[in-house]
Amino acid sequence: MPVPNELPLVVERRADRVVATLSRPAVRNAIDQRTIDALHDVCAELERDPRTLILTGTDGVFASGADIAQLRERGAADARRGINTRAFQRVRDLPMPVIAAIDGYALGGGAELAYAADIRIGTPRLQIGNPETGLGIIAAAGATWRLREIVGDGRASEMLLTGRILDAATAVEWGLVSSLFEPGDLLAAAHALADRIARNDPLATRHTKTALLAPRAAHPEIDLELQAELFESPEKRRRMTAFLDRRGR
Repeated sequence: MPVPNELPLVVERRADRVVATLSRPAVRNAIDQRTIDALHDVCAELERDPRTLILTGTDGVFASGADIAQLRERGAADARRGINTRAFQRVRDLPMPVIAAIDGYALGGGAELAYAADIRIGTPRLQIGNPETGLGIIAAAGATWRLREIVGDGRASEMLLTGRILDAATAVEWGLVSSLFEPGDLLAAAHALADRIARNDPLATRHTKTALLAPRAAHPEIDLELQAELFESPEKRRRMTAFLDRRGR
């Protein structure tokens, strides 16, 4: 049994990023109500003070899914509350990029949390997918719309209707994760991505994410409005002047 006072989410804070580690190893990081509450707390912090978020797991597991013991007792009213859905949507909507560093199992709700990230990297022992229909439910925390945007309609349908779990090589081939690293190198690789993000202009990064999340009908107008704001920013002028000065040497 989990230790009553264990932290379901261990949070490390740096000036330009936050690392949130799912930490319920006794139940393979199953996502329970306390984990969801902790995710909301992290999101509230990053909405106030935008930084890159790195999500990762422990002991060779990202998250084995929602906590089945809790899920079994939930009824129609709980489904309509969207307990996991609302938290994962909040992760998706964070102002700065979210990186999911996935080792081992990312199943069910764990997979749906990973789908909410902007960038997903994994290890060769990655196993990711949604077996919900085998448990008599659907993947209702984002997979039915978010997964098809990532891998396409046909592949999303195959995964969700059959409960297929992808191995690491297939996840890369299908574009579900972008790169694979050995388990011992995974977090360092996530930090390397965060380092690259940190070298860029934070406002330009935020506006890029805003444009990426906008519906197709909002383009190109949203891009032009965001660019108009950036064209007037002192940071744009500073960075372009520095670029021209370096080129002129």
